[in-house]
Amino acid sequence: MSEVTLVGLRVVVEVARRGSFTSAAEALGYTQSAVSRQVSAAERAVGSPLFERRARGVQPTAAGEILLRHARKVLAHLEAAELEVAGLRDRIAGRLVVGAYPTAAAALLPQAIARLRAAHPALTVRLWESGSPTQMRRLRARRIEVAVVAVGDGLPDYDFTGLRTEAVRTGSGLGVAVSIDHPFAERDEVDTHDLADQVWIVGTSKEDEPQFGAWPTLAHPTIGYGTPSWQTRLGLVAAGLGVSVLPGLAAGTVPRGVTWVRVRDTAFVRRRETLLVTDGDRSAAASAFIRAVRDGLPTPAEATEPPS
Repeated sequence: MSEVTLVGLRVVVEVARRGSFTSAAEALGYTQSAVSRQVSAAERAVGSPLFERRARGVQPTAAGEILLRHARKVLAHLEAAELEVAGLRDRIAGRLVVGAYPTAAAALLPQAIARLRAAHPALTVRLWESGSPTQMRRLRARRIEVAVVAVGDGLPDYDFTGLRTEAVRTGSGLGVAVSIDHPFAERDEVDTHDLADQVWIVGTSKEDEPQFGAWPTLAHPTIGYGTPSWQTRLGLVAAGLGVSVLPGLAAGTVPRGVTWVRVRDTAFVRRRETLLVTDGDRSAAASAFIRAVRDGLPTPAEATEPPS
């Protein structure tokens, strides 16, 4: 086994993945004879055939399966090491603390953090979740480096003096979360007159954090429950105890038993956007994080489409 090379392991894994020597050679940029030589060398080192030929390609033997199981782990560890070394070379290492309002924390940031970690594995990201006013206070106090905040109609005005801001296109309209057993669940869109007799589950807060109430243009909504927790609100929705206002940005994060429906309301135009806010002297880590967020944003055309 000590004579098995990394090149040999890569070839064996690719042959197993492709099911043929020819396809593996094309994928790796080798000749078929070079692939055959690498497999033969690995078989000599192992002391057993690694593949058996079938009418339609090749299939790993029992020994081949054992080697493949370990080979995949070896190659994965090697790739991780390469990424860590690359992270040290680009000097983006250490810790980055990011704060975000709950909807963005759930829907916008997880994949961005995953992209950032893949590109800069030596960088550790810590995420704080709370309302935008709290994030701005933390940013001013230098407890976080990036604040992801919501601004616009019905939200506080923030002082951005000395800070850098970038707006992100999230494609998020406003709609309602309903139970999958609710009559709305089979519809793509509802009108405001459909909402008049609904029971509403709303947000509450003892602090100055903005919360979603009932639909904004309803004159006398029926409030069934109020809670500060998104998870609790959506749990109540899933149980069929009411409906809740929910941005389209969070449509993909609803739990089992809940679906999102767009609301058509010509009397209500909500102007809101999400901002990435940093200190004026933005760090390399903060800049990398913002690039990671932008890499996952919808295109302008996609941003106009309702979430599926």
